[in-house]
Amino acid sequence: MPEKIISIDGVGYVLFRQSKRAQHLSISIRPFVGARVTIPAGMSYESAVRFVTERKLWIKKHLSRIKEFEDMQTQFDENSSYSTKHHKLILRKADRKSISVKLSKGKINVVYPTELNSASIELQAAIRKGIERALKLEAKEYLPDRVKKLANEFGFKFNKLTLKNIKSRWGSCSRKNNINLSVHLMRLPDHLISYVILHELVHTVHHNHSARFWSMLNSVTGSAKSLDKELRKYRIAIY
Repeated sequence: MPEKIISIDGVGYVLFRQSKRAQHLSISIRPFVGARVTIPAGMSYESAVRFVTERKLWIKKHLSRIKEFEDMQTQFDENSSYSTKHHKLILRKADRKSISVKLSKGKINVVYPTELNSASIELQAAIRKGIERALKLEAKEYLPDRVKKLANEFGFKFNKLTLKNIKSRWGSCSRKNNINLSVHLMRLPDHLISYVILHELVHTVHHNHSARFWSMLNSVTGSAKSLDKELRKYRIAIY
């Protein structure tokens, strides 16, 4: 598939790629990839450049938004020093065609093709999936026993515990007193894991955030508001 990288004034470098399957010219903007233009058969690079230049303001606007997103993201590479509680991330290039992610002996082994850029969205997504697999494994080994211990210690009763790859909240408690916990809890310090668990256990008594809820939570944690403030410093998903 023929392609060219062309510098567009005010935009920067843009990848132009010809495709026999494409019926129309299209522009895509992706994190860590930038602007890409797919050119249908029969259209010249010159015509495609003119098309892109006419839409320069639109491209710049979206590139700016993408840049904000990129700045929030953690970029993993072979120099990254990242560990969960019991697994260490290991990245390695190899002469292969696809990305491999395996958990073994306390390591998250990620092997990727030599020609693949470490910043590629495909590799970054694979790394995050590997980390999440490690977190899920660790969560299954630690959280059920911890929930039972805290429930018994403070006299709470819950119905069922479910561990999920939740990225929007640390945990929740249903009206039937079913507790859901995010496996991402395993990225928190132990005292904050306990705080989140107790937060949900108190919800088995008070299904709201009333004054009585906070009073009970404070009685079992000792400093609920302080712990809640500390928890807010952490992001749930791996960015």
